[in-house]
Amino acid sequence: MHGEMGYLAENNDKRTNPSTILEGAKCALVVGDLYASRDESVDSPLKPGLGRIARYARGKDYHKLIKKRLVKLLLELQEEYPDAAFKAFVDTAPLPERELAKRAGIGWVGKHTLIIHPRLGSYMFLGGIVMTLDAQNPPGVKRVTDHCGTCTRCIDACPTEAITPYRVDARRCISYLTIEHRSEIDPQLASRMGDWVYGCDVCQEVCPHNSPKPSDVLSEGANPAYRSERDSFDLLEVLGWSEEDRREAFQGSAMKRAKLGMMQRNAAIVLANQFDALEAADQSRVRSSIERVSSDDQADSLARTGAREALAAIDHADAGDHENERHPGEQPD
Repeated sequence: MHGEMGYLAENNDKRTNPSTILEGAKCALVVGDLYASRDESVDSPLKPGLGRIARYARGKDYHKLIKKRLVKLLLELQEEYPDAAFKAFVDTAPLPERELAKRAGIGWVGKHTLIIHPRLGSYMFLGGIVMTLDAQNPPGVKRVTDHCGTCTRCIDACPTEAITPYRVDARRCISYLTIEHRSEIDPQLASRMGDWVYGCDVCQEVCPHNSPKPSDVLSEGANPAYRSERDSFDLLEVLGWSEEDRREAFQGSAMKRAKLGMMQRNAAIVLANQFDALEAADQSRVRSSIERVSSDDQADSLARTGAREALAAIDHADAGDHENERHPGEQPD
């Protein structure tokens, strides 16, 4: 169910045997870095014309931040244990970070397939260090018991029905569709994307383990490096981006994985989803901008196709509105 992410189907020997990453590997030290806290679990509504960004991508690039800190720790370990070998990883090696985190006692794997820390929730990056040391968990650290119970909030809330218990069909997941999917998006799925232009947090937003708990002092523990004033993009601006504009907007961010054509495709889809909520003058501007992209031979082919699909969705919605306006018994032209 990995869609176009072919790399997930490769290197299975390395995923199941970390010694192929580091010869003689015996264990992994696993870390979690909180990028949002429970008091940030629900966003304010966005004005039509804006596209929402997933929380993990709103601040600085976690790959660089965590890797820098892990390397510092790694150098200290090398000095302490000169005969051992170490290798840091943050989404940079075919290692099952989630499984390692579960075994290390960071949390349990929720029904939405993300690690949930029993006090901090699931807004968490994972990384670690593979080592040849035969280390053990500190006394008292055990695997965390699954506390999802009978709850199905993440499953019920998923806009595209991508989640079944402990499994996600990436081909339907909004995060995959907006970030990893490098071709057209099925119109039926596009219409359910809401205002998400990059990523999606719905399954985490509804999770009771991410609900605010003022009595828990650790709820304020999110790393400030991941905080940003930007939680959205102006979608008309995105439609008008050049490649240079995209690079400037994504500077220092993990969002650079999404190419220009993908972002403009996403922007057109979200604008189509919001079209009915726009003022008449804004509707005219939006339609003109989408039409411009759809017929621009210099635009990325994915952006053009996404714009055409968005226009079709807008026209289909308009046709439905006109159909509903007919009096009973009135026949269409």
